[in-house]
Amino acid sequence: MVTVSDTQVTWLTQEAYDRLKAELDELIAYRPVMAAEINARREEGDLRENGGYHAAREEQGKQEARIRQLHELLQAAKVGEAPTTKGVAAPGTVLTIRYEGDDETETFLLATREEGAHGEMEVYSPSSPLGKALNGAKDGETVEYELPNGKLQKVTLIEALPYAG
Repeated sequence: MVTVSDTQVTWLTQEAYDRLKAELDELIAYRPVMAAEINARREEGDLRENGGYHAAREEQGKQEARIRQLHELLQAAKVGEAPTTKGVAAPGTVLTIRYEGDDETETFLLATREEGAHGEMEVYSPSSPLGKALNGAKDGETVEYELPNGKLQKVTLIEALPYAG
């Protein structure tokens, strides 16, 4: 299990924090309903052949995992506005990059998936290999990171702008 001390601080807007807190509160409030569902299924008979019981238990496990995930995320979250400085990649900034050997640029938000869950922009985690390599880079700087196949990929930060939501 991951504890707060093992996780890094996650940047979230107030809106995203409120949305995730509401989801957590809703899941916690639903616990008694889920427990009643499991009890009702348990009373249907032999647990080895009771598909409804096992499905309810599996659903409860997923909900409890999501509760733990949200609790950890919200506990480690830094709530506030996105960074306001331009030119330096940091969580909460929109990055435009170009991969070495490619003419096309790519633009994405450097933040948690939770932060960008309701937007249309692609979101890359600051803890991903690309996010780690770019974090702290300045406009025009080229960095490299390791691909899953072990090769190194160079990428140039074209522009870092504060996230406008």
